[in-house]
Amino acid sequence: MSAQYPIPIHAILALAALGLGIVQITSRKGTALHRFAGYIWVVFMAGTAITAIFIFEIRVAGPFSPIHLLIPVVLASLWVGIRSARNGNIATHRLTMLSLFWMALVVTGFFTLLPGRVMYNVIFGG
Repeated sequence: MSAQYPIPIHAILALAALGLGIVQITSRKGTALHRFAGYIWVVFMAGTAITAIFIFEIRVAGPFSPIHLLIPVVLASLWVGIRSARNGNIATHRLTMLSLFWMALVVTGFFTLLPGRVMYNVIFGG
């Protein structure tokens, strides 16, 4: 929690999205609870993406890094996922949301555990 702002908020939102995502993946689909939890998950994911805009630990092009390219991808994917569900295209909704979970949370989450990164220091000690 002592990391530079907005890293703590970003980490909390990402961990909340990861936890709720696991619940969503393992719970019954199509219920009011699934829909409600899905909207909360979208808020967590959007918050994670938006806070990432202001994280400049790795600088490649000015203050930005290649990870910043994921921000519009995540936000657009959230829109596609919601729109697909609303239009009854459940296959696209499922694929989009599962892809977001695995690629934007799990895979990128592993990259935060590289030596020298904040989460590496939090979990393994600096």
